[in-house]
Amino acid sequence: MNSATALAQTAVHKTEALLFFTLLQLVVIVIFSRIGSEIAARLSQSRAVGEIIIGILLGPSLFGLLAPDVFHYVFRSSSPEPMAILSQLGLILLMFQIGLAFDFSHLTAAHNRRAVVRIAAAGLIFPFGLGLAFGYYSAPILSPHADPLASALFTATAFSITALPILGRILMEFDMTRTTLGVIAISAAAINDVIGWLLLAVITALAVSNFSAEDFMAKLAWLALYIVVCWWLVRPLLHRAIRHSVVSEHRFSANLLGLLLAAIFLSAMATYKIGIFAIFGGFMLGVLLHDQHEVVSAWKKKVGGFVSVFFLPIFFTYTGLRTDIGSLNSAELWGWCVLLIALATLGKFGGCYWAARWSGLNHQESKIIGILMNTRALMELIIINVGFDLGVISQNVFTMLVLMAIVSTVITTPGLRRWLPGAGIALPTNRHMTE
Repeated sequence: MNSATALAQTAVHKTEALLFFTLLQLVVIVIFSRIGSEIAARLSQSRAVGEIIIGILLGPSLFGLLAPDVFHYVFRSSSPEPMAILSQLGLILLMFQIGLAFDFSHLTAAHNRRAVVRIAAAGLIFPFGLGLAFGYYSAPILSPHADPLASALFTATAFSITALPILGRILMEFDMTRTTLGVIAISAAAINDVIGWLLLAVITALAVSNFSAEDFMAKLAWLALYIVVCWWLVRPLLHRAIRHSVVSEHRFSANLLGLLLAAIFLSAMATYKIGIFAIFGGFMLGVLLHDQHEVVSAWKKKVGGFVSVFFLPIFFTYTGLRTDIGSLNSAELWGWCVLLIALATLGKFGGCYWAARWSGLNHQESKIIGILMNTRALMELIIINVGFDLGVISQNVFTMLVLMAIVSTVITTPGLRRWLPGAGIALPTNRHMTE
């Protein structure tokens, strides 16, 4: 056997081994995510909450602790790259679905537009200020090896973020995607998160001492150009393609589905190159087509279920695999953790509630806006993983922020079930919540 043949056989073997372990991981993820999803639904929680918690439990925090050899065999025997790519692909497709699901005609009313801007601003400024103060004054104690200002800036950004994909999924489960409150919340969260990701880019640049005002302004200019091109060029072209395709509420033409997938991925590539993360490209494409009702219905029936059952659990589990909650082993650390969660909730919930009231929403509606905007989930982990990798937050602060993300998401569904009837919004049936 010559060397070329031997190398070819070795490459084939490595590919087959990578495929084997990727399939093994997918089997574990799909089965356990369905179990977690069902348990969450039976507890009147969002299915996303069950999948998030299962993702954390499958990671080193529990599975790796109780059965380290099995954990390493399943999740550490091969490269993590296939799971990373699948998780991000699923997230992009979910964001497209979320964009499709929303009726932005509510924003034609001037008072709704004012509400979105005020809530987005308050949902950023209030928690950012509290997070900055907490991060700066706690850094010498909790992150003594980090620069206090850099630590404070990352903590503040983590306080400020809203989990747009999870918020969207919760609104879909509660049939709120075409209600005024739902559209205000998702629109404010989208604005909030775009600014949050821009802040993350700036703060990361500051942390590595290469911030350039010119580069930042250029990034904003590219973002504005991207939005203009999407709305005034891409949207008409897609609408024309839809008019010339076979579309019903039950099916696409194969050519149209291929075109949509290519457009989603190109849009995600564009926002990645701009520097605001690929998921917003998926969301923007969904927004462009939200008024194409047959496309919305056909996507939901033909593709949506597969995205929810297959791709999304991969995203949650992959993130959980990178999260080691560990243990806060003293009363003092738990005290800091409780304070962090309380301040994060006060900043986000309180700030958005106040802005909603200022915009004319009543007490009940403002509470709903507040708790929706307080949903952080695993999107926050993107930020804190960056901070942890850069060494500006410690393992203890990382753990506290993970717990804050979980708590802020878990309380959303009970809050909605308690407050929605008072706002005149009917609760979904048990069947709908457990689909």
